[in-house]
Amino acid sequence: MFCRRVLKGRWLSLLVVALALAGCSGTPQKIKPTELGPNPGLLGVRLAWSAQIGTVDFPLDIKVNGEQITLADGDGAVAQLDARTGAAIWRGNAQSPVGAGVGNDGRLAAVLTRGNELVAMASGRELWRQQVSAQGFTAPLVAGGRVFLLTADRGVSAFDAATGRKLWSQQRPGDALVLRQSGVLLAVNDTLVVGLGGRLTGLNPANGSIRWEAPLASPRGTNDVERLVDLVGPVSRDGDVVCARAFQAAVGCVNAARGSLMWTRSASGAVGLHGDSRSVFGVEGDGRVLAWRRSDGQPAWTSDQLRYRDLSAPLAVGRAVAVGDGAGWVHWLSREDGALLTRMPTDGSAVVSAPVLAGGTVVVVTRRGGVFGFRPD
Repeated sequence: MFCRRVLKGRWLSLLVVALALAGCSGTPQKIKPTELGPNPGLLGVRLAWSAQIGTVDFPLDIKVNGEQITLADGDGAVAQLDARTGAAIWRGNAQSPVGAGVGNDGRLAAVLTRGNELVAMASGRELWRQQVSAQGFTAPLVAGGRVFLLTADRGVSAFDAATGRKLWSQQRPGDALVLRQSGVLLAVNDTLVVGLGGRLTGLNPANGSIRWEAPLASPRGTNDVERLVDLVGPVSRDGDVVCARAFQAAVGCVNAARGSLMWTRSASGAVGLHGDSRSVFGVEGDGRVLAWRRSDGQPAWTSDQLRYRDLSAPLAVGRAVAVGDGAGWVHWLSREDGALLTRMPTDGSAVVSAPVLAGGTVVVVTRRGGVFGFRPD
């Protein structure tokens, strides 16, 4: 298992602080992962294809555009693949280790390097790169002819997608610590929705002005670690409703058209959510998989079968909820009650990306850079 890490301080003086596992994920180090029983094989899933990239040692977001996916590895390689076959459509290189990525609107892809450079490319060819003032761990968002960036100093910036020229920046005060993992950055209609601390915030994408703020969690506790409530990705969106997780504090849903908080509920997880029109699915720090009713946040079911297995964020697909674990297994649970339906292996290293669905294929990426496409019945 690996420990979620946080950053201390702001701007270029950000320092990495490694927390004890018990302190940052809620999982004591001495507790062994739940052993897996026989595979019930109640859902037909087959490995459709596999591919290989380099080691993934940063918060990777796999970007889906129709039947295509875009991804990167820690050494700077960026690739777009056909999700139906795993074949490469194009490959490129950021020429520097990647710290966050990938954003893609179907034409332009963007990553942030560990040297704090925002790099944009099309069909594998670099278009421009722009130095930014701070580290970032959230994939850039490419939308509306702009590239939006959320950095670890809780700054939000917009760049012209054609030239890389900075258009505006919005700086918000924050707590002393920030998470070294993906945050929240997405477009909902004509609003840029961003996680800033424990708040989901709606910005005007034209100039960065704040339209609304909805608090999912408030900092509490006696030290900076206990007060850490950053929103983590991915989120679950259904129309105007965006549901997100505040680190080790809460889950909640916000109507992003009005900026109104619909509900929040205490929760202790560290990875993002997924869902459908009826339910929101999440993973707690101890490996319990939970479902809440989307309408009001009432609990629907809890599964204890994967405790302490270092689970990824979930993906609702068909009649199942898919999650990866720290040993490289991908588990499919029933969307109705959380019962285990089946499981599939990868390469034995941790699944480090939230599973995504593209071209009828569930795609996961492992720490060793294995890319696996599964086709469920």
